Amino acid sequence: MMINLNLEQSIRQQVAHFLSLILADTYVLYVKTQNFHWNIVDARFFALHKFFEEQNKELAKAIDEIAERIRILGQHAPGSLKQFLEMSSLKESDGDLSGDDMILHLLQDHEALCRHLRERIELSSSLGDAGTADLLIQRLRAHEKTAWLLRSHINHVYT
Repeated sequence: MMINLNLEQSIRQQVAHFLSLILADTYVLYVKTQNFHWNIVDARFFALHKFFEEQNKELAKAIDEIAERIRILGQHAPGSLKQFLEMSSLKESDGDLSGDDMILHLLQDHEALCRHLRERIELSSSLGDAGTADLLIQRLRAHEKTAWLLRSHINHVYT
C-alpha cells in the first residue's frame, strides 16, 4: 500500500537511515546501562542500582518509539545486535569499572547522543519532517536531563 504522509520516499528513506543510527546508539546505551545496573559494586550500590534501572526503563521506551517511527516512514527498523554494533557510534564497556567510571561512561554517551540529536533535529526539520523532529526533540530533552543527573553524581570528583 502506498504511503501518503506528504514526505517523498527519498526523504523518508534518508530520515529512516539516520533514525536507525540513533536507534543503534540508543540500544547500545540501553545494554551498557543494564550491564552497569546489574554489576555495580560501590558504596552507593542501592542508589546507583535504582538510578541505572530508571535510566534503563526510559531507554527501553525510547527504543520502541524510534523503531516505530522508522516503521511509520515505511522502512525496516534494524533489530539485531550485530546491526546495532555495526551502526552505533557508541562503544560497549567491559571490565570492572568503579561507580564513578560507570557514571562517566554513561555521561559521555548521553552527551554524544545530544550532539547527534541536535544535528538530526535540524536535518529532519529542513526536510519537512516535523513528526521526526518532534520525536528527536523529546529524546534530546531526555538525554540532556540524564546527562545533568549523571554529572551531578560525579561533579565532586571532576571539578
